[in-house]
Amino acid sequence: MSTNKPPLSYADAGVDIDAGNALVDAIKPLIAATRRPGADSSIGGFGGIFDLKQTAYRDPLLVAANDGVGTKLKIAIDTGQHHTIGIDLVAMCVNDLIVQGAEPLFFLDYFATGKLDNGVAEQVIAGIARGCEMAGCALIGGETAEMPGLYKVGDYDLAGFSVGVVERDSLLPRAMRAGDVLLGIHSSGAHSNGFSLIHRIVERSGLAWDAPSPFGGETLAAALIEPTKIYVKSILAALRVGEGIKGLAHITGGGLTENLPRVLPDNLSASIDLSNLSPPPVFDWLKTEGGVEEPEMLRTFNCGTGMVVIVAADAVEPVMDALTSTGETVSHLGELIEGDRSVIFDGRVNWG
Repeated sequence: MSTNKPPLSYADAGVDIDAGNALVDAIKPLIAATRRPGADSSIGGFGGIFDLKQTAYRDPLLVAANDGVGTKLKIAIDTGQHHTIGIDLVAMCVNDLIVQGAEPLFFLDYFATGKLDNGVAEQVIAGIARGCEMAGCALIGGETAEMPGLYKVGDYDLAGFSVGVVERDSLLPRAMRAGDVLLGIHSSGAHSNGFSLIHRIVERSGLAWDAPSPFGGETLAAALIEPTKIYVKSILAALRVGEGIKGLAHITGGGLTENLPRVLPDNLSASIDLSNLSPPPVFDWLKTEGGVEEPEMLRTFNCGTGMVVIVAADAVEPVMDALTSTGETVSHLGELIEGDRSVIFDGRVNWG
């Protein structure tokens, strides 16, 4: 059947294969910088390869995690600040691996957009590569999907996938008991959680993204887009000092209220003295500007504690020394008590 209509190409449909190929070539040096034993970090094949034998683990268990960045992405998109959002993506995955004692081995990313802008994509992937370097894992592959009609031009979404390894006899959590101590490692800010509420609070405040930050940092956007802290190397250092660490909890969406019970046995609860929390100024601003009540703050945000370490009482000092020697700031939050796998708060947070 003949037709006088002009022929169509994939480019006519909004997908530029040449741009995608150019992006792969551009990011090869970024990916090469994440090489580690077990991965040469080359890309271009159908699947990434990792040689587990090169890690020299005796009885390895693989641990996998995947996550995204959520609506924090909108700040990067709306302000053009794309260079650190990839760190957030890696952090949200590898911090979930380290809580089980697993060393992150490799990472894969998924970048979906309506119209591929190689400049933006390179900035995002550069952040992912930087996050992988910070976590000590290799970026061994990923996917870039150009989907006109599904995403608006300028919008994009991210997903990350990571795999780690731990010796079978070192898997966390270990057996806990009443009297074990709760240590809190400080966060760098809101990390990548609660941003749907943050967007509502910013809208209520009437402040523009480029307005001076009311709580530190040059602009509101720059302060809020501060990347999620990656705890991998500091936790690995603390795990090497002995078996004092009983468990770890990554404090993400749900805050201390929802995340700590995930690692507790049925017969224990976490007793936390809220006066020991040290929320950065961003949380005081969010609470005040949004009129957010304290219980809601504690179950939405990390409120200054990005990771909780459950430690045997006689191992607190060496674990704290190991963490602080890597540059972490650590607070004594409370202890485990007999209970029903809940979090019991005492005192009040010093939001000032």
